[in-house]
Amino acid sequence: MKNPVYWAVLVGLGILLMEQGSVHSQQGSDSRVMDNITVRQGETVLLRCEQGGAMTHTAWLNRSSILYAGNDKWSVDPRVSLVALNQMEFTIKIEDVDMMDEGQYICAVQTSSQPRTTSVHILVQVPPKIINLSRDIVVNEGSNVTLRCQASGKPEPSISWNYISNSGGLASEDEYLEITSISRQRAGTYECTAVNDIGKDVQTVDITVNYAPAVAEGRDVGVTLGQRGVLECEADAVPEADFEWYKDDRRIFNGLDGMEIVSTGSQSKLTFFNASESDFGNYTCVAINKLGNSNTSFLLYLETAPTSSTLLQGPSAVQDGSGSAMAVHAHTCLFLIAFVSFLLHL
Repeated sequence: MKNPVYWAVLVGLGILLMEQGSVHSQQGSDSRVMDNITVRQGETVLLRCEQGGAMTHTAWLNRSSILYAGNDKWSVDPRVSLVALNQMEFTIKIEDVDMMDEGQYICAVQTSSQPRTTSVHILVQVPPKIINLSRDIVVNEGSNVTLRCQASGKPEPSISWNYISNSGGLASEDEYLEITSISRQRAGTYECTAVNDIGKDVQTVDITVNYAPAVAEGRDVGVTLGQRGVLECEADAVPEADFEWYKDDRRIFNGLDGMEIVSTGSQSKLTFFNASESDFGNYTCVAINKLGNSNTSFLLYLETAPTSSTLLQGPSAVQDGSGSAMAVHAHTCLFLIAFVSFLLHL
């Protein structure tokens, strides 16, 4: 049931407010339409209505209710307030404008001669806000991936996807990003951008791509008896690989037989602190994760230590060189002696 006071005020102003929210002036009234007012969400809008003439009653109304009737505030919204009311103008303001404030507003003036209405339409512009975004995901290499990004805003925002890891670049100009048979090279961060005339909103999604280990080729290592030797194994894998070491077909465990295994991230090291005859031979490093495994082989071989004859090789060479020089010198002297004796007998 309608509030009788509400209806009385409207009739007194010469305005009939229909249930569907449309406003019709009575016969003989003067109706005017002002230009639309465009305002950004969060700003303040002023609604100004000229008075003039012998004004008896005046009011500001929105789609379904009275905001102000003269100096009396009818609206319970604290954002609505009176700015000016005199013979020249009737102005109210709405602060912190939101989408719910969009629509038609009516200034109704009852004069001694006839009622007059002035209508204005408020258009509220809203910056983009991403409201539905795919979460960070983990997939296996070769899977199909779909990312979704939806945004609100007015005007309606345009949406694009950019790949910002590695070389980067535009990935899609649509709210959906489709990646078929994803590879490890396409793992990383994807950025969704929503843009309209008011502003933009940016959010990111991370894609992790799992793949089986790939082990780098092993490098053979030589070590002398009693010395320290290290075999190094590297594996590229997501998630990171676990490492196992084998000598021939026997698995090696950390701390046994004077050997130490240290695995950190993508690398594993097998260290011999005091190499013995039993340590030399073939070794295998195996990298394992939930998607598979890979291995590589190493040879730890005996590197011969320098012998005493080897150490003396350099000085011997010097001695041999000096002996040759002395021999040449002796032959020269004998030649000179023989030549001098020949001269004396002439």
